[in-house]
Amino acid sequence: MFTGIVEELGTVETLEDQGDAVRLTLRGPHVTVDARLGDSISVNGCCLTVAQRDGETFTAEVMRETLDKTSLGALVPGAPVNLERAVQATARLGGHIVQGHVDGLGEVADVREEGFARVVRVAAPADLLRYVVEKGSIAVDGVSLTVSAVGGDWFEVSLIPETLERTTLGEAAPGRTVNLEVDVVAKYVEKLVAR
Repeated sequence: MFTGIVEELGTVETLEDQGDAVRLTLRGPHVTVDARLGDSISVNGCCLTVAQRDGETFTAEVMRETLDKTSLGALVPGAPVNLERAVQATARLGGHIVQGHVDGLGEVADVREEGFARVVRVAAPADLLRYVVEKGSIAVDGVSLTVSAVGGDWFEVSLIPETLERTTLGEAAPGRTVNLEVDVVAKYVEKLVAR
């Protein structure tokens, strides 16, 4: 489990195509400091397992399902990525409950400046938007954000300077694909009410 509070902006070192999977090596000096084999690290909102660690880098094996259903399949060497270690039971939950299980993809539709904040509009599929509510939580590329507005086929988030500086969302531009994880509590509520 994660909180959606990105700890570090890491970098893709290498991608080794293995046919039905990719061996992904990432540089992240902060998240690797205490990483062990088998630990979970969120990479742009995708929960990956540390398969190898070497100094400031770690390697994870990414299966075809993940490559097909997330934006990880489009990564290239040198690309920046949002990194977060799994939360410890004694830590503060600064964001919201983020599982690192991407529900689907969205696309940045618009970006506009609004005071000191930057408002990002994300086009999202209807099957995910039914879980998105104004003032609710959503993870975009693994970043815990508060929804500031919702429309028929989009939602908006307002990004503060800290988020713009410390995450890949600072470079968000129209047309960019982003990983989305809706609030898991909403999915459980829907299932319970449907019974």
